Amino acid sequence: MVAFMKLPSSLLQYFFLLLSVFVWKTSSVVKLPPNVSVPAVLVFGDSIMDTGNNNNNLVTTARCNFPPYGIDFPGRVPTGRFSNGKVPSDLIVEELGIKEFLPAYLDPNLQPEELATGVCFASGGAGYDSLTSQTASCISLSGQVDLFKEYIGKLRGVVGEDRTEFILANSIFIVVFGSNDISNTYFLSRIRQLQYDLPAYTDLMLSSASNFLKEIYELGARRIAVFNVPPIGCLPFQRTAAGGKERKVVVNYNNAVQFFNAKLSDQLHSLNHNLPTSRIVYIDVYSPLLDIILNYKKYGYKFGDRGCCGTGTIEVVLLCNHLTPLCSNDLEYVFWDSFHPTESVYKKLIAPILKKYLNDFL
Repeated sequence: MVAFMKLPSSLLQYFFLLLSVFVWKTSSVVKLPPNVSVPAVLVFGDSIMDTGNNNNNLVTTARCNFPPYGIDFPGRVPTGRFSNGKVPSDLIVEELGIKEFLPAYLDPNLQPEELATGVCFASGGAGYDSLTSQTASCISLSGQVDLFKEYIGKLRGVVGEDRTEFILANSIFIVVFGSNDISNTYFLSRIRQLQYDLPAYTDLMLSSASNFLKEIYELGARRIAVFNVPPIGCLPFQRTAAGGKERKVVVNYNNAVQFFNAKLSDQLHSLNHNLPTSRIVYIDVYSPLLDIILNYKKYGYKFGDRGCCGTGTIEVVLLCNHLTPLCSNDLEYVFWDSFHPTESVYKKLIAPILKKYLNDFL
């Protein structure tokens, strides 16, 4: 102990960082091949991945840093995660054995040593379409890239140039956008329908996604996981808004999603050929989540068409608050609120997804 106390504080921080990483790696579920390293996870996206970047943005309604959000999070703390507990960002780093939670980059309490193992840039309400983020008053795609650039500068200051290059080249970058574009900007508000038909609008989304991926590649990203858009026509809110009196699945929404997803898959295949040393992997979350929603009883749930919060049909963000009644057991529900799955569902999705696709990065 005396010997450690004589070390410079920066070395002490590095030692304890390595120790914490080692401890988490021993508890990881996903086993990496020998001599393969995933030092960090860096996440771009929307509310599915956001771990609290919107908390101090008082302009946006896409905030949830208040009860009952976080009711199943350690300490029952509402952290700004759009869930009753952990979100996929957390579960991914946990499964990889890196750390227990992925902090929001804009968390005012973020510690410098956290940078080397990853942060989250995602912002609830964001989309590939700049208008989507503008309408939600959240951090846009370009805004998240700006945060990433700032992050790189800070990382260099903490670990140095060589280690920074290693972290960027070997980390896994997660990209999750598209739901808000199709569900909110195109169908619900119909803003973009005045300018584009669906093929043209999905081309707009695809162009933005492609430019974004090229930009983070130029900044050093190599292992990039791009999640496809989930079956938004099955979300409780969409069923309430567009599913008729019986709140049926909104088939045309899901058809639009599948149309975009097919284009996205082809585009990622093309990018892999054009960007040397890149490993950009198309991650299918649509199919496994659709199966859970439609066959919820098979997975141990009692309710697949409504959330735990309030009536479960419309309540989300500000409408899901400390005055809103909750279900007695959120483990019985596929959805936490009218937009977002429960932590239980995320756990059923993330581990199999990592096992299925991880080797594609290595």
